Amino acid sequence: NLARRALAPVLPNEDAFPYTVRVVSDILESNGSSSMATVCGGTLALMDAGVPIKAPVAGVAMGLVSDGDRFAILTDIAGQEDHYGDMDFKVAGSREGITALQMDIKIKGLRREILERALDQARTGRLHILDKMTAALDKPRPNISPFAPRIFTMQIPRDRIRDVIGSGGKTIRSIIESTGCKIDVEDSGKVSIASSDEAAALRAIEIIESLTQEPEIGKVYRGKVRRVEAYGAFVEILPGQDGLVHISELAPYRVRQTTDVVKEGDEVTVKIIAVDPMGKIKLSRKQALSPEELEKEMAMAPAGGGEDARDDRGPRDDRGPRDDRGPRDRGPRGPRR
Repeated sequence: NLARRALAPVLPNEDAFPYTVRVVSDILESNGSSSMATVCGGTLALMDAGVPIKAPVAGVAMGLVSDGDRFAILTDIAGQEDHYGDMDFKVAGSREGITALQMDIKIKGLRREILERALDQARTGRLHILDKMTAALDKPRPNISPFAPRIFTMQIPRDRIRDVIGSGGKTIRSIIESTGCKIDVEDSGKVSIASSDEAAALRAIEIIESLTQEPEIGKVYRGKVRRVEAYGAFVEILPGQDGLVHISELAPYRVRQTTDVVKEGDEVTVKIIAVDPMGKIKLSRKQALSPEELEKEMAMAPAGGGEDARDDRGPRDDRGPRDDRGPRDRGPRGPRR
């Protein structure tokens, strides 16, 4: 219990490390403090397992021998010193301070001077032990053991929980079946994904993110063409969310027919260029092209295409009002037929 209390303050919170931690200490022989040995060994075991503890913790047992007026403080007492001595004072902590302590005394009381000396001497011993521990392992491993199950957490908006669960739990069951992960969704929107296969867990996260994402103007998506019309193509960019790529936004040249560029079932890269007040999404394929892709498509433009042939005519406002053009000379009419 003392070792558990010594280590508990440096454990990460559940949001940072959503695992149940079990530390086992097998003491095969003892000629001193097995609990302080458990604190030191427990710290190294946690760091070796990849548990991101806040700081290493060490422990040391202090002793006291006195004859009334004279006294001696002992550091790291052995079994006989504990048995015949007057005090067993165990102090555990990090470099920053004490996390747990316990004292057994066999005399009627302790003077303040003795307690101050014991605490100061214990600090010196604790720092010395920490130096030896960190020389072997100075910080937690960057990743947990490959043999441990992986747990990932993510936060989704509470009003999108229904999108992850689906009607009668259909959607979440589908994700579990396709990835093999265990998935828990809390009412707060916190989602926990557990799996021994990290790639499968990341795939589950990707699916959940796509289900709960909000379309962002300027963001580029990879989507599938669901419907083709004369005026453009409807592309599904997120599950259940699609937008329109108008024919004028399909390519960097004038497109005569939508099917000249895309067909139903094609996967295309598109960019959100607008979302109207009704939530309708406007997409652009040509604005999602890289400079290299843009150059390549312009080189492959059909005859009569170019940088949108309609723009070559110039704006209509430059033609001037009709009254300034003068009378139209129609020439002689000829007889009616």
